Amino acid sequence: MKKKQISILITNYNKQKFLKKSLRSCINQTYKNKEILLYDDCTTNKSGNIIKKFKKIKLIIKKKKKFSSAPLNQINGIKELIKYASGDIVFLLDSDDEFRKNKLRQICKLFKGNKNLNFLQDLPFDKKTKTVLRSKKRSFNSSIWPRFYPTSTITVRKKFLKKFMKMDLPSKYPNLEIDARICIFAHLNKEFRIIDKSYTVYNFDHLGITSKYKKYQKKWWIKRMEAFDYMQHLTKKLKVEFKKGLDFYFTKFINFFLELK
Repeated sequence: MKKKQISILITNYNKQKFLKKSLRSCINQTYKNKEILLYDDCTTNKSGNIIKKFKKIKLIIKKKKKFSSAPLNQINGIKELIKYASGDIVFLLDSDDEFRKNKLRQICKLFKGNKNLNFLQDLPFDKKTKTVLRSKKRSFNSSIWPRFYPTSTITVRKKFLKKFMKMDLPSKYPNLEIDARICIFAHLNKEFRIIDKSYTVYNFDHLGITSKYKKYQKKWWIKRMEAFDYMQHLTKKLKVEFKKGLDFYFTKFINFFLELK
């Protein structure tokens, strides 16, 4: 396969409702020097039939899930896709989201103009509320991760993504998704960047991974503790000080009582 400058990595599990628009948004990009790779993780609906109609997409099919955890299976899918990716710049995309037509061209300009840029997020446009999602800036030290946006807003250099995957644990933190992991990794490496532009269309899927974690409910607190544990793991690897703030201790306190129930 001829080497491309950009690789779009898509993971899919039963996103039949959104899939056609998502794939078309990649095909119709104004930037042409790209490849589209899709990992289909044991789909049980008609997603496979939709994917096969898009001849320009390289499809990797998984017939047996590796983990019982959806976040871990998604991470595993991206690890598999990297093996086939030839692009130096990698765009991540959940198969229920879409790219605006000029996303690849505009983001690629930023990467070409700054050789030191390794990680970037743009702002997601929420299709349901018809608003651009903007999180308030937060002050934080090394014990607090930055506010970040969904996976589909993330663009990285392939070398950065490979470095992240080498540092990531393959089967721990079953509730922690890749967007949290890679954003924490970028933050600790002082690579975390967000631009005040929206090139991504976000679709909330009530059957998706994120929908299972309602704020302040049990799974949400467990996931939050996993994020702190993951951050501690990385700070040891990167030899960065981990400062245990009030947020850390409160989360640990809540999880202690959850384990007693």
